[in-house]
Amino acid sequence: MSYKIVLDSCGELPEKLRNDPHFERVPLSLEVGDYHVMDDDTFDQKRFLKEVAACPTCPKSACPSPEKYMEAYRTEADRVYVITLSSHLSGSYNSAELGRQLYLDTYGHKDIAVIDSESASIGETQIALLAVELEEQGVPFDEIVSRLLEFRTEQKTYFVLDNLETLRKNGRLSAVKAMVASTLSIKPVMSAKRGVIIQKGQTIGIKKAMIKMVDYMLQERGDLSGKRVMISHVNCPERAEYFKEQLLKRTKLKDILILNTAGVSSMYANDGGIIVSV
Repeated sequence: MSYKIVLDSCGELPEKLRNDPHFERVPLSLEVGDYHVMDDDTFDQKRFLKEVAACPTCPKSACPSPEKYMEAYRTEADRVYVITLSSHLSGSYNSAELGRQLYLDTYGHKDIAVIDSESASIGETQIALLAVELEEQGVPFDEIVSRLLEFRTEQKTYFVLDNLETLRKNGRLSAVKAMVASTLSIKPVMSAKRGVIIQKGQTIGIKKAMIKMVDYMLQERGDLSGKRVMISHVNCPERAEYFKEQLLKRTKLKDILILNTAGVSSMYANDGGIIVSV
């Protein structure tokens, strides 16, 4: 195994890759009142969402320690690519960088690239899958890193949530200048700019919001033929399928994947949330 992809647990993986030795997810920890859980393979989304709904206090997450990352870098692979959620949303990137320095100080040189995805969830996954494609093509390490950073800049992540309170209470909406509607019928369409959450617009009802999300994708990313779109959802596969149908009515794609969110994305996006990356 000449390469390894390390993600924090905000990055979801397709089922076929979860046991692939090229991949490792380093878990964040989650806290809902007195309920504590690791965002790993033991994560129970339905129970977690019930705990969140029943708890009067806001759920919180804690990033992995530098030592946890350092252990992930201890591998026979010659090249390691580390993709973390946005440094504006979590300390995971800084922890991964500290883990890299700890590894180099302890074990000596290894090609380790730590990449701030400036996104989350499947935004991380998109970068990871591109790294695999380039590795399998035999592209040199430095060129792969350069192309991953270029892709990160081009990539767009959008989301529509039923509930923004976890993001708001954890201070993740600081860059949203417009008043975000709090009524159940008004659904803001959100995106990210260099890893900072922004509001693109809003509409009435979740279905109209998802259609508006398609509009933004086509306006900002242009021709999507040959591109991969990923959709993650929080306990709402029917919404993900609806979004997929609306998108495919208006464009052709290289590939489209639907994933259920893991713990961190489930916490911040809340029950019923939809996240899209292209």
